[in-house]
Amino acid sequence: MNIVLIGFRCAGKTTVGKKLAKRIGMRFLDCDDYIETRARRSIKTIFGEKGESHFRLLESNAIAEISKLDGRVIATGGGAVLRYKNIRNLKRNGFVICLEVDTASASERIKNDPDTDRHRPKLTDHDLNTEINEQLVFRREYYEKATDFAVRTTGRTIDEVVEEIVAILRERGIETETREEEDHDGSPS
Repeated sequence: MNIVLIGFRCAGKTTVGKKLAKRIGMRFLDCDDYIETRARRSIKTIFGEKGESHFRLLESNAIAEISKLDGRVIATGGGAVLRYKNIRNLKRNGFVICLEVDTASASERIKNDPDTDRHRPKLTDHDLNTEINEQLVFRREYYEKATDFAVRTTGRTIDEVVEEIVAILRERGIETETREEEDHDGSPS
């Protein structure tokens, strides 16, 4: 079984996913990195050269491949849930957790992330906060339909989020090899 993290950009999927994988003895896989490696291009370049619809096709193909793996913590792209077949593939062998973030936190994290330009192409012509609000409202229904459980990341440390997920997995009877962590981090990015 895989643990699949979904949610809006900068909700903490990659940061939490890496720490969670280490904590529970699973391998981590970032879907966006997987796509970039296979395409030999950055996501921003793919968007610029071929458009969002082509990127979504690459994303669906990647998810179809990734979902056949086992024992992974998978961080998806923020829009992975926009295609039903992606949700179906991820849920086939995965427990899906939505990491929730509010507009202000997402905006702050996007502005402070040095990889934003490479990983996060603008989706609209609006200013950042307007784009985030619009996308959060638009995607909320998709996230709700896809998720088995939601975890709030706003105002919380990475460790707090990871420990809540570990507790959820235990409550649901999902087998993991839990390891005690020695170090502690700040908020998810």
